Amino acid sequence: MAVNKFEQGRIPVEFMQLTNDQQLMLNGECGEAARQSMEILAALGKIYGAKDMVSITSAQVAGVSYKTIGEAGLEYLQDFAAAGACVRIPTFLNPAGMDREQWQKLKVPAAFAKKQLEILSAFSKMGISSTCTCTPYLVGIRPKLGEHIAWSESSAISFANSVLGARTNREGGPSALAAAVCGCTPNYGLHLDENRIANLLVKVETPLKGTSDFGAMGAFVGEAAKGKTPAFVGVKAASEDRLKSLGASMAAWGSTAIYFMKGVTPEWNVVKGAEELTFGAAELAATREKMGGEGKPDIIAIGCPHASLQEIEEVAARVRGKKLQTKLWVCTARQTLEAADNAGFTREIEQAGGNVVADTCMVVCPLEEMGMAHAACNSGKAAKYLTNMFKKKVVYGDVEDIICE
Repeated sequence: MAVNKFEQGRIPVEFMQLTNDQQLMLNGECGEAARQSMEILAALGKIYGAKDMVSITSAQVAGVSYKTIGEAGLEYLQDFAAAGACVRIPTFLNPAGMDREQWQKLKVPAAFAKKQLEILSAFSKMGISSTCTCTPYLVGIRPKLGEHIAWSESSAISFANSVLGARTNREGGPSALAAAVCGCTPNYGLHLDENRIANLLVKVETPLKGTSDFGAMGAFVGEAAKGKTPAFVGVKAASEDRLKSLGASMAAWGSTAIYFMKGVTPEWNVVKGAEELTFGAAELAATREKMGGEGKPDIIAIGCPHASLQEIEEVAARVRGKKLQTKLWVCTARQTLEAADNAGFTREIEQAGGNVVADTCMVVCPLEEMGMAHAACNSGKAAKYLTNMFKKKVVYGDVEDIICE
């Protein structure tokens, strides 16, 4: 007799207090997909010592690009949707492997596009929004201070915890999807006050001139933190775009899910006697040299995390009246692209030979299959992942440095 892949043994939950609704889901009385989801959450709760679940207001699901999840991931999502999976709360997606509307124009392989569209269809059947972005907070999804969520993209997690003061652990794609189906997540880790405390005090002793400097500082601190939570002093002001870059870089070069910045972030909690770390001019120069290489790139890639409207405007101003000799992608959310269209920024970038690309980014799109092997970027996160992807250091700098034609 065939075995349903979702049939699992019941997990005892004497260690965790569940509501009646949660227990019904675990018992299978709300459908097979809900049962499996609650089993995933209960197992996580047991591993991390959670005493109960906490209700969440939104979920962000990673594992969306066919490049990252492949055929096995696609099959799982299709089977999960067929088992009746349906989300209970507003749920949106991490970037996919291509722009859903421009993939042919951008020369994404048709075989890849077919599989990517099947993935998006499976998520849609579960009631999940087609918003594919790592910056949901730029398109109106901004949880408030103290609000519990279940997000799974590393830079979005950092921004939510640090800049907004919301509360989320670093969820994996399956656990975030399970949380979306059940409307709750185990109450442990960064959902609890006692774990939102820094134990590494970073003294910033050099001016940070642009986004790439914030990304370089993130790379340095991410590697040095080794699991510690950093708190920054000495930064007088920082825009959301620069904080976005800092958090994304720390998450990519380390595993930082929350940080504090004195006078900037809504929370400031540092243990007495915290370890100290200095970031000065020497550390900045050495990190930038480590991150960046030389040579002519095949693509200039901006928008990791996804670009804000202000960042798109900066690129448009830089390329206005020019003709680029190198391919340029500015990656952003679909809603931000529409705003850029209305402001005329998209037209200016396209007239220069570039593209404003939605739904995807340079990290999860199959650039290797599209003939690209060397990139330029202004993102510490992209510098880390693209170097690994191409086995070659990226050209790293601010917009004015990497768009120099």
